[in-house]
Amino acid sequence: MIMPYGRKATHAEPGRGVPEIDFNALWDRAFAPTIVALGYEPVRADQDTGALIINQMIERLYFADLVLADMTIPNGNVFYQVGIRHAAKERGCVLLAADWSKAFLDVVQMRTVRYPMPEGSIMEATAEAISAAIRDPIRNLARGVSPVHVAIKGYPSKVDEAAASTMKDVMTAIAALQGEIRAVRAFPRASRMTQAKELVGKYWQPPVTPPTALALLLLMTDSAETAEDWQWIGDFIGKLPEDIAEQEEVRELNAFVLSNTGKPLEAIARIEALIQALGPTPDRLGLLGGRYKRLYAKAATPTERLMYLNKSIDCYERGMELDLNEYYCSSNLPRLYKVRKRKGDQERAQSASRIVIAACERAVRRGVADEWVRPTLLGTAFDNGDCDKAEELAGEVASEGAARWKLDSILLDLETSVSLIEDKDRKERLAAILEDLKQISAG
Repeated sequence: MIMPYGRKATHAEPGRGVPEIDFNALWDRAFAPTIVALGYEPVRADQDTGALIINQMIERLYFADLVLADMTIPNGNVFYQVGIRHAAKERGCVLLAADWSKAFLDVVQMRTVRYPMPEGSIMEATAEAISAAIRDPIRNLARGVSPVHVAIKGYPSKVDEAAASTMKDVMTAIAALQGEIRAVRAFPRASRMTQAKELVGKYWQPPVTPPTALALLLLMTDSAETAEDWQWIGDFIGKLPEDIAEQEEVRELNAFVLSNTGKPLEAIARIEALIQALGPTPDRLGLLGGRYKRLYAKAATPTERLMYLNKSIDCYERGMELDLNEYYCSSNLPRLYKVRKRKGDQERAQSASRIVIAACERAVRRGVADEWVRPTLLGTAFDNGDCDKAEELAGEVASEGAARWKLDSILLDLETSVSLIEDKDRKERLAAILEDLKQISAG
């Protein structure tokens, strides 16, 4: 049995799963008894001991008659061990997950046995329901073929060399495309979209593979500058084959493109459908919150403004709660709370700011390659009215350049933050720093 151990948070949305699971109780009360009932001897992967634990783990994954893996939460060890089993043995690996959990990454395409889990402590009734739900499906799927063995004919000892040669040609072509994409990204921003369109013309030759289409789409969304650029990308997505257009990343990008072509309501509908089908992520909820924030900014009446403001805050709050290390959602909350001015919003703004600072500083310590760390820290300094920090960071902007700090993207938010500062001296000092930043941005 491959599974997490101890109590683990699920990061499930409220009302769509349990907040925490006692995986030891899940093993003791549900999985182990079911394995015995199926005629196997239950061995849990985390119970290995000894200096050669990695060797013992690999040996057990290879020699076991059956491997079960619980995929309810995204756990790195579980995914790694499933990969080993899929590569090592043709049959005998069955994936399990709670019925409310959302499949993660490539596993979404794999057959998974679902079981009920209304509470995470695994009481007797829950354990019985889990056992009843998984017993027969495990028996039926135990002889299922590994996706590795399905994809690579003759694996591991009789692989067709012609197929290997063909795949090498495909990988050579992908490497060439990726090299040209890197070259386009090195162009100045003003001319990058023109180069991206030329690359699309070169590589958009049927049949286009999903990796090629997605690589080109990501390049274009990273290069777009004008409304015409975004419309061009929207037309490109409209021509994609259905199997590519329905991929998760393409659907997310399509919603982003729709918003930038002046269709925020359609974008919102697409994102909500994606969340309903595949579950929430901080990126999806951040994207949704951003669309509502745009509607708030353009609303014609106070009632509409408050409605969209509340919706935006709700999305950002949900995204923040899913993962406190993903600071995009939390970084938008302080100034939105201050605009709303509901009872307790000032305290909420301070709490969100602390979360943003901690997440950004952690990202810097870990050396995370995230281009938004610096601008987020600058925005948070303005949100907090921290003049000394804002002045310090403005000095770094002057030495490192406006592009690295994405000044063009955040100046409007910085203006909003300054307008919300109540202390006169702080407001005047931040306004002066903001003017300096505008001059840096202008050139």
